[in-house]
Amino acid sequence: MICDSLLFNENEIENQLINNELNKFSFKKYLNRPLNVCYIGAGYVGGTSSSVMAYKCPIDEVIVTVCDVDTEKINSWNSDILPIYEPGLEEIVKDRRGKNLFFTVDIEKAIYSADIIFISVGTPTKKVGIGAGQAAELSFIEKAVRKIASLSRNSKIIVEKSTVPCRTAEHIRAILNANQITTNNNKNINNINANYLGISRSSSNSTLNEEYSNLENQILLDNNTKNSSIHFEILSNPEFLAEGTAVNDILNPDRILIGGLQTKEGIEAQDLLSKLYSYWIPKEKIIKMGLWSAELSKLTANALLAQRISSINSLSALCEEVGSDIQEISHACGLDSRIGPKFLNASVGFGGSCFKKDVLNLVYLSNYYNLPEVAEYWNQVITMNEYRKSRFVKNIFNKLFNTISDKTITIFGFSFKKNTKDTRESPAITVVLSLLREGAFIKIYDPKVSEKQIKYDIMENCDIQNYNDYISRMKVCSSCYEAADCSNAIVICTEWDEFTFIDYKRVYNNMLKPAFIFDGRLILNHKELKEIGFFVEAIGKNFNKII
Repeated sequence: MICDSLLFNENEIENQLINNELNKFSFKKYLNRPLNVCYIGAGYVGGTSSSVMAYKCPIDEVIVTVCDVDTEKINSWNSDILPIYEPGLEEIVKDRRGKNLFFTVDIEKAIYSADIIFISVGTPTKKVGIGAGQAAELSFIEKAVRKIASLSRNSKIIVEKSTVPCRTAEHIRAILNANQITTNNNKNINNINANYLGISRSSSNSTLNEEYSNLENQILLDNNTKNSSIHFEILSNPEFLAEGTAVNDILNPDRILIGGLQTKEGIEAQDLLSKLYSYWIPKEKIIKMGLWSAELSKLTANALLAQRISSINSLSALCEEVGSDIQEISHACGLDSRIGPKFLNASVGFGGSCFKKDVLNLVYLSNYYNLPEVAEYWNQVITMNEYRKSRFVKNIFNKLFNTISDKTITIFGFSFKKNTKDTRESPAITVVLSLLREGAFIKIYDPKVSEKQIKYDIMENCDIQNYNDYISRMKVCSSCYEAADCSNAIVICTEWDEFTFIDYKRVYNNMLKPAFIFDGRLILNHKELKEIGFFVEAIGKNFNKII
């Protein structure tokens, strides 16, 4: 029976819990070594979730190795300046790095030694070819899977961590089964027929370097042996973290989904992954389900969240016309227990790497399965998000006397939300480019986003022939006050807390008059700003129609 050494009956589990003062399952007890976990992909999801896993698992029980082909990214993870900003993440990485958390470009060694492999590579929206603009680009997934198949010498659990279209696991399984190594060597160091985890019965003091020391020789040995197939079991374990609160989301998740085929092997694999999470997640929050349901759950969750934002943003436009206050409406509706208050904050629009990508993926899947009405329904979520951004920019143009040519406009915030330096699909990119096209001079301040990143985003989203002109009319500043100096207007694009504590009297005194503020995140005290002398415009409000 696969995994015999790790899956035991209920009485044994009960005795284990009674005798273990930590009330936790011990991998080391049954492997005689730590469990080796590998993350392929050191991006936002892979880097963050792997770090928290290493932090919450005992050092002598679980070793987490994160591998990536991007040398610069790995070097950054191994430095004092991490490639991403997330509150609390730096402390976690520094606490476990070099103990049971490792970042490496040596993908071959990481895969070879792994018992469980999380695939956490990017799945961006395709830019060319069939499905361009909607379908997920799965080439990085396939490359990772083929690498796993070519290097694995023991049975492994393969976990989809990346957001993927429904039934992607079928393609992963087909590639693995067609390319897997076979062996009849019963003395293989990984004892591949014993269980998924490749129990080696090596010393419990062994390290990753010791396990890797004979890698090349072992591969040569395995390549000369055939007959008995390695088994891969594929699970779906989508990540539901939100940027800005990712560490807490992983430490205290609403749920952990583990999807697998409802076969004997699939259920066993689900149980093993559940044991890994049980080091810090309560049992009742670990939900086991079908493989396809878990895959579709991630797309659905993000689509529903994006839908709520687009819904409240659509109503914000109506509020601007009739004189209602969108914040009052959001509060009133959020008090309804059937609705709740979350994701009812009107804004200039949603951004980030997931919402737009996943909604478009859902649109593509719906069209693929000949469900055009379903596809059109979800496509409207994206349409409304683009409308909210364009309406915001048009209002800036109108209020600045229908011309912004040669005027200086200050942008507060460039990341797509606070507490992250991620700028992917940030509404600020659309706002800045729209203002530049109208001939404005732009001054930008963001507490975390670098000048290099801002210029890169402008370059990626404009015609190359316009780039030099745009950059010549754009300045990235080191403080709010520098950015606002001699400006005609301030535009709030990101809800950084810092922007609520600024001395706006000082700001006003150094701006050109009349001085405007356009609050795209509804974070400012509009009454106080008007008393200072600002002309204030805000999403979902029309101060001229308030009686």
